[in-house]
Amino acid sequence: MKLSNKTQALQDLIAPAVEACGVDLWGIEFVPQGKRSMLRIYIDKAVDENAAPVLNEDGEEEQGRGIGVQDCVRVTQQVGAMLDVHDPISGEYALEVSSPGWDRPFFQLEQMSNFIGQQIALRLISAVENRRKFQAKLIALDLENEMIQVEVENQLVLEIDSHNIDKANLIYQD
Repeated sequence: MKLSNKTQALQDLIAPAVEACGVDLWGIEFVPQGKRSMLRIYIDKAVDENAAPVLNEDGEEEQGRGIGVQDCVRVTQQVGAMLDVHDPISGEYALEVSSPGWDRPFFQLEQMSNFIGQQIALRLISAVENRRKFQAKLIALDLENEMIQVEVENQLVLEIDSHNIDKANLIYQD
C-alpha cells in the first residue's frame, strides 16, 4: 500500500487543509486520465454515540454522525482554493470529496486495525497461492513487520506483505 510520489506529494499538500475543516484525511486517489484527471479525497471523523443532537448549517439535526454533506462541501472549498494557489496538477482535473463509505478503501496498514475479523477484498501486485485477487477474513495485523494475515476459503491462512498490496477495501456485511 505504497503511494506513488505524485499521490504522496498531493496528500502532504492537502492534509493541513482537510484537518483545518475539523475532519481526518482517510486517503486520496489521484487518477491521471488524459486531458482530465480525477482527484478523489476520502475524509472521516469519529462517531460520538453519546453526543447531544445539534443543528448543522442546513438546519438538519445531526447526532454524533460521521461525515456529512457539509463536511464534504467545506473540504471541497478549502482544498479547491489551496489547489488553485499551488497548482500541483497540470491540466484539468475533477475534485471529488466523500466519506470512505461502507466499502472503505484502505490506504495505510494502520487503518485496518479496527476491522480485524471482517471480510476484506485484496488485489495484490504479485500472486500469492497463484492468485492476485481474493476476498478474505482479516485475522491479524503486524505493523512492525508490515504484514497482514488473512484467512481464505478452507481455513487457509496467508501472510501478506503490505508492500504487495495494490488495493484493499472492506467488504460491507449486515
